[in-house]
Amino acid sequence: MKRVQIHGAQPTAIKAMMGLEGYLETIDLTGKLVELAKLLASQINGCVYCIGLHTSGAKEHGASPQQLAALPDWRNSSDFTTEERAAFALAEEVTLISEIGVSDAVYQDVQAHFSETQIAQLIMVLVVVNAWNRIAGNRWCQLPCAGSCPGS
Repeated sequence: MKRVQIHGAQPTAIKAMMGLEGYLETIDLTGKLVELAKLLASQINGCVYCIGLHTSGAKEHGASPQQLAALPDWRNSSDFTTEERAAFALAEEVTLISEIGVSDAVYQDVQAHFSETQIAQLIMVLVVVNAWNRIAGNRWCQLPCAGSCPGS
């Protein structure tokens, strides 16, 4: 079925999303953490395009093959730091926000590892990747889309 292509029908919307991507390039979180959090959210959402994009990004920022393989089952892996685990728990709860919201336990764990500024930045990483997952994962953006879609 032919679906609307947001980049063609609403280019200002994609431009706004790219503005958020530009903001993410200025944050204090490590590239590895950002890419792993984006990858986990994309795995939860089942966005194949974004999974590929953020797997490559995580590799470029130093994620090991073991970490990439273990990410879907991060709770049972010794390949991640306590900081990464806190970020992944937040990533899961933000991505699945309609299920339980962000629990106090997860938020307190995040507070133990990140400053208020970094928490806000991590939440924005998750908001942006979840938005892209809904655009690319539902084929609202025909890929490849000549520089108009996520990660272009």
